[in-house]
Amino acid sequence: MTGSLSKQSAGRWVFPGLVAVAVLAGYAAWTNATPVGVWIFLVVLAGWVITLCFHEFAHAAVALAGGDISVRARGYLTLNPLRYVNAAYSIVIPVVILAVGGIPLPGGAVLIENHRLRTRWWSSLVSFAGPATNLLIGIVLVYVVDSLPREYTNGVFTPNGLYQALAFLALLQFVTAVLNILPIPGFDGFGIIAPYLSAATQRSIASIRGWAPLVLFVILFSIPGASTYLFRPAYDLMDSLGGATTSYAAGIGAGHFQFWRT
Repeated sequence: MTGSLSKQSAGRWVFPGLVAVAVLAGYAAWTNATPVGVWIFLVVLAGWVITLCFHEFAHAAVALAGGDISVRARGYLTLNPLRYVNAAYSIVIPVVILAVGGIPLPGGAVLIENHRLRTRWWSSLVSFAGPATNLLIGIVLVYVVDSLPREYTNGVFTPNGLYQALAFLALLQFVTAVLNILPIPGFDGFGIIAPYLSAATQRSIASIRGWAPLVLFVILFSIPGASTYLFRPAYDLMDSLGGATTSYAAGIGAGHFQFWRT
């Protein structure tokens, strides 16, 4: 009990701290302070962990609405990421993969007691809540980006650092939504269909649930062009919502995000 309270108390500063980092780095990126790539990196990284908190909170909130009161007792109804993640596996590793490979690996996870949910439909809705939240955040970010002033140099669109950072963060939300909706064990997409599978099928799949996502990420990183199947739908969605300029800014932001390479 003491350890749990200590963890909860220690984590209270995490979410506000992330917001502070995003705001301060965002201002620096807006003014194109050098090195602008560092500020873009900080905005995107802090913003991505913030959206991870919203993703997991959505799972917990829908589970509570569906009848699983255990999420309240476990402290999941908070934006404190330390309440529902393992620091190494849910923060450090995904952050490293995002920084190095540019792919948003799913992070935290909430433990849902599905037998408490009123119907199988609620169980599917709990799983769907996560990627739906990423999709909604991505849409909001696109409209925020489109509301920013557009700067031109000699008639050429030159988005500032904040424009690039928010556009790339929006793109990552769409990629995360596409990735999580895949019907692969370990992802939310499988959680959506799992309640309708037979008990025998679920038991047989349980053995691969832990390593199936790892196999997918090995494929994404090792096979040239494999990640295109994640990013192409995300870019198409950005084009339909914000036009070519937003996608263009996201592409530049993706390059500047890995500032050590540029």
